[in-house]
Amino acid sequence: MLPEARKYSYQEFLELTKDKRAEFIDGQIYLWASPSTEHQRTVGRLFAKFLEYFEDKGCEPFVAPYDVIFENENTGEKHVVQPDITVICDKSKITAENYRGIPKLIVEVLSPSNASHDYIKKMDLYSRFGVDEYWIASPKGKIVQVFVLKEGMYIEYGTFSKDDFVESAFFNDLKINLTEIFV
Repeated sequence: MLPEARKYSYQEFLELTKDKRAEFIDGQIYLWASPSTEHQRTVGRLFAKFLEYFEDKGCEPFVAPYDVIFENENTGEKHVVQPDITVICDKSKITAENYRGIPKLIVEVLSPSNASHDYIKKMDLYSRFGVDEYWIASPKGKIVQVFVLKEGMYIEYGTFSKDDFVESAFFNDLKINLTEIFV
């Protein structure tokens, strides 16, 4: 986060973070360092599986850094995040720079420095805006937790370990062998 503990406007966020990897949630700016090698390997392997699966299925996966903007048109509130992997099925909201809509599925890969951010801040944001499925992958623990949105809250669909196939709740035949992810 930026040193000054105060709420920022969306415009201030844009001005302060032009050339930085940053997210904007509930008026707070979060600056991120480059991810670790283990984090990148996990993201890359998962993303390769997503690319293969979603070929010719109508949805498209994107990998970070890619801005996903959540907007509440009634209140004007805006949030900007860069999920590790985002699956977009409503392609009409993809712009040249970002996506302004609600992804169908988001994957976050934990880093030791930001695990609570993914479990608390982002999980709350994604549930408020209606992201149907949220995966949290832990390279260190070699597990993937899958959460599904039910009545505005995430419930755990399953926890899958390195010897399992992680399965999507919404994409019926999306199954990924975690022995190929957590090598």
